[in-house]
Amino acid sequence: MTTMATHAAPPKLFVSYSWTSPDHEAWVVGLATTLRESAVDVILDKWDLKEGHDAIAFMEKMVSDPDIKKVILICDKAYVDKTDGRKGGVGTEAQIISGEIYAKQDQDKFVAIVKERDPQGKAYLPVYYKSRIYIDLSDQGTYTDSFERLLRWIFNQPLYKKPGLGPKPAFLSEGEEAPSLATSFLFKRAVDAARNSRAHSNAATVEYFSAFVAELEKFRLDPGTKEFDDAVVKSIDAFLPYRNEVLELFSTLALYQDSEGTRAAIHQFFERLIPYLDRPPHVTAWKETDFDNFRFVVHELFLYAVAILTKRERFESAAYLLQNEYFVAGRSDYGKESMVPYEIFRQPTQSIEYRSHRLTLNRLSLRADFLEQRCKGVGVEFRHIMQADFVLFLRLLLPREGSGIDWWPETLVFAGRSSGPFEVFARCKSSRYFERAKQLLGLDTKEALGSLLETFERNPAMLPRWGFDSFNPRFLLGFDLIETKP
Repeated sequence: MTTMATHAAPPKLFVSYSWTSPDHEAWVVGLATTLRESAVDVILDKWDLKEGHDAIAFMEKMVSDPDIKKVILICDKAYVDKTDGRKGGVGTEAQIISGEIYAKQDQDKFVAIVKERDPQGKAYLPVYYKSRIYIDLSDQGTYTDSFERLLRWIFNQPLYKKPGLGPKPAFLSEGEEAPSLATSFLFKRAVDAARNSRAHSNAATVEYFSAFVAELEKFRLDPGTKEFDDAVVKSIDAFLPYRNEVLELFSTLALYQDSEGTRAAIHQFFERLIPYLDRPPHVTAWKETDFDNFRFVVHELFLYAVAILTKRERFESAAYLLQNEYFVAGRSDYGKESMVPYEIFRQPTQSIEYRSHRLTLNRLSLRADFLEQRCKGVGVEFRHIMQADFVLFLRLLLPREGSGIDWWPETLVFAGRSSGPFEVFARCKSSRYFERAKQLLGLDTKEALGSLLETFERNPAMLPRWGFDSFNPRFLLGFDLIETKP
């Protein structure tokens, strides 16, 4: 026995309009026809009001009938004049419609369609409709978008849907107050300056970054906190709004203000974050875990910076962050190099791994889990983060052809989900694209990359592993297809 699929009945819609002119009536019939072709059961007097029918009863039924789910009011000057003057059939409809609108507060049955505007550009709308939102079909340039909006209204499928409520942020529990960074004004100023190419754009960016670095001190944790891993998780959770600020500025700069000055400002921003990764000069007793919240968020910010610049194909700016070393004050006092590569931004976070064991979570990498879970609503997909992580991993290995792992690619624990090479490398099938993108890895030729892959294949132990899980660099690169097209 087979069961027939059931389909929802098409929405019924009545068109209220004025017989202004033959051209206007033809326009209305055209709109009604297009709606019917879009699965809307349109009821129009031209089609449904026959000789001998009571026109007043027909109109009253169409407006008040509960089976008619939607009514559109085609508003031109003649329609508004007749409605406001209560003249003719339109005036009769207006009395019924206005009564329906005023009688029901939660009313989504009626919408005005603006067909014409007055000489000052104001939409012709009936008096009873003045405070309500309308759909404008008077401008041919925006007609397609407005017609889509009309269809969404008819089918109750809005473009923007109210998201569901998420869980209460952990940092708000137990009455604790989250740190608040005084950066909002400077952030808005920097974004506005970048988007509008203002002369002070670079200065506004530097000013915001400077304030952000100084304000970050508010997130420093008390080393004596019980269950320190809880404090770390709450701290990085509380940091999310400020992380998103920085990411929006990164994205804005990549779109509107990619320049030598911009990339230098981002480089200096990360350089000034380095002191947060270790003990402050005045601290003489500490544990490695004391700075884990800072280590997590700085690493996350650096991943996103590379991901955003790569996604926007700002390869020169991304390469700038990777090829230029970072100054670390005080290292020379201990006989160490003051300039360090970007690997400094990926520091261990032992408290997070301890948390995985303490709570028996049985995760291969809780840190990677956090990075994936936090990749929401920022215009950057997790695959872009993984792609950046892969680039950062390979770039440090290439000069030494696999002498050791200096950048642990945390997010590649999820690389098994990949169905093909990362996007930037898939595009490198084109020789012209590879010529631009190769600077990400600091390459001159494809052969240098092939040499590193051969090293991995001779010694698979050189690849990162999470339990029994690892990844295939040749697959993630799509190496065999690189430079196979012009």
